[in-house]
Amino acid sequence: MKRKIKAGIVGGAGYTGGELIRLLVNHPGAMIHFVHSNSNAGKKLSQVHQDLLPDNELEFSDTLKTDVDVLFLCVGHGNAVKFLTENKLPKKIRIIDLSQDFRLNKSASFNDRDFVYGLPEINRDKIRKAKNIANPGCFATAIELGLLPLAKAGLLKEVYTTGITGSTGAGQSMSATSHFSWRENNVQAYKSLTHQHLQEIGQVLKSVSGAKKIPAVNFVPWRGDFTRGIFITSQLKCAETLPELYYQYENFYKGHPFIKMVNEPVFLKQVVNTNNCFINLEKVGDTLVIHSVIDNLLKGASGQAVQNMNLMFGLEETEGLKLKANYF
Repeated sequence: MKRKIKAGIVGGAGYTGGELIRLLVNHPGAMIHFVHSNSNAGKKLSQVHQDLLPDNELEFSDTLKTDVDVLFLCVGHGNAVKFLTENKLPKKIRIIDLSQDFRLNKSASFNDRDFVYGLPEINRDKIRKAKNIANPGCFATAIELGLLPLAKAGLLKEVYTTGITGSTGAGQSMSATSHFSWRENNVQAYKSLTHQHLQEIGQVLKSVSGAKKIPAVNFVPWRGDFTRGIFITSQLKCAETLPELYYQYENFYKGHPFIKMVNEPVFLKQVVNTNNCFINLEKVGDTLVIHSVIDNLLKGASGQAVQNMNLMFGLEETEGLKLKANYF
């Protein structure tokens, strides 16, 4: 029997860390060796993530163990660089970083570690050979998956994108805009045209298109009054017919198990609690509308991280990720 992958998690008390624990607890090819958290050291995981009761007896540790195969960094933006600066890890340990610290080309090399952008739908072969992965952002994942086939076909024109995300996208630390009393029955636009994922999105679309310059992506994100999920709507001018476009999308994503092209209107309940991305296309005159929906904590974070782990270690890409949405 093949030995299970030994995984360590740094930053296991937050939403992405907790989601990663839930996935790895039942993963047939991996095991959790330790979960690091300075503020929760000595506590059982189930004291922080109470859905793990009553079976999980593993405790948080403030000791970093180096006898692991892969280390997931579920830390805040800027803290992955700090962590790798302060902790000299053996080169044999593979890193999957869920922050934004290594996603851009200019920051993809750090301390003799080269990070591969972890979007399997474009970098599957590179991920299989990689030692270090920069996991994509949640908004970036949803927007890119909706636009990549157009970029590949040279059909990108100026894009106007809106996207709404649940409160878990803001992290577990309490703030005014993540408080229940503020979120309930409320919606707000924020970081209009300036969201931090725009550089990441532009870099990926440019690399896939092969063009020296790509049209602008004008993105307005929204805070929604729900807990998890991202719904993206992008629109641009396009002369191709809807059947032609569906053919291009289906051909681009052929063999990628988590991308679902659908002809009917999509909605969040189809993807929440899964690693799937549903994409629907609409056409009115010469305007193309692309809807793409994901779970921000799964395909937008921890699920994609496990998908990348599977590829890095030669496992079936879907292993531990055959999840069904909670429709009701």
